[in-house]
Amino acid sequence: MRYLVIFAFVILAACTGKPSFDDPSLSDRKLNLEEFFDGELVAYGQFQDVLGTVRRSFVVTIDGDWNGDRLRLVEDFVYEDGSTEQRIWTLTKTGPDSWTGTAPGVIGAATGIEQDNRFNWKYEIDLPVPAADGTDETLRVIFDDWMWLLSEDRLLNLAYVKRYGLDIGVVTISFEKW
Repeated sequence: MRYLVIFAFVILAACTGKPSFDDPSLSDRKLNLEEFFDGELVAYGQFQDVLGTVRRSFVVTIDGDWNGDRLRLVEDFVYEDGSTEQRIWTLTKTGPDSWTGTAPGVIGAATGIEQDNRFNWKYEIDLPVPAADGTDETLRVIFDDWMWLLSEDRLLNLAYVKRYGLDIGVVTISFEKW
């Protein structure tokens, strides 16, 4: 019986709705990734599992640099338990509204598309996560990030996280330009 309940929950979780570029734009703002992320930003975020339990929260400072060809983002994370992590992204604009990017741990290249006030960013990554014994383990997960420009200095990000093709949670992040 227990396995039937788990199976039913997994099926239900897989059916949750996600954003799409087919959804109507609710704003006349235009997101230009290279403009928004050029400079210093701070972001506040958390990871919630599929049951809605907040498992981790963090603050990240970001130093972005757009040089006309590539966008470099140095992200310094501080988690609620005091642990830290740095991720450095290098993004390249491949068309008027398309991007590719790399960062340590990312498998292959990340890809992204801008449309109106939103941006969709997809990638697979070996993500360090704390283990019960206090060490870090690595989980290979897929991120499907959706970002919306809320104002000229605020961006909301919902990142849907999958492992083995199943939804395992959502990361919510609010970015603010300094």
